[in-house]
Amino acid sequence: MSDTIADMLTRVRNAHRASLATVEMPHSKMRESIARILQREGYIADCAVEGAVAKKKLKLKLKYQGRKAVIEGLKRVSKPGLRRYSGATEIPRVLNGMGISIVSTSKGVMTGVEARKQNLGGELLCMVW
Repeated sequence: MSDTIADMLTRVRNAHRASLATVEMPHSKMRESIARILQREGYIADCAVEGAVAKKKLKLKLKYQGRKAVIEGLKRVSKPGLRRYSGATEIPRVLNGMGISIVSTSKGVMTGVEARKQNLGGELLCMVW
């Protein structure tokens, strides 16, 4: 698999379309940090790491409002074939602040708002709304 972040976003998107309560995927530090951001921002209910060291799994508990999913859209911005970087002032606002952009900076993975406050640029990983 060449793009693990796109795989994660696709699994979440497919699970929401199927109205599943949870979704599992192989663990990586990048996936876990993105999941923690989604949990902190209120897009998913819970994220947990399960399993032994070699076979860790990341389990996400999805969040719904009635029958409608809280996450309306997920978009991968920077891809392995075309990386997208932006400076602190150029980080895009998603739906005028109603969504979030997730940025990988030198200080770790964070939302676009946090990166702007700390005056950090980096690789624009994905957008969530």
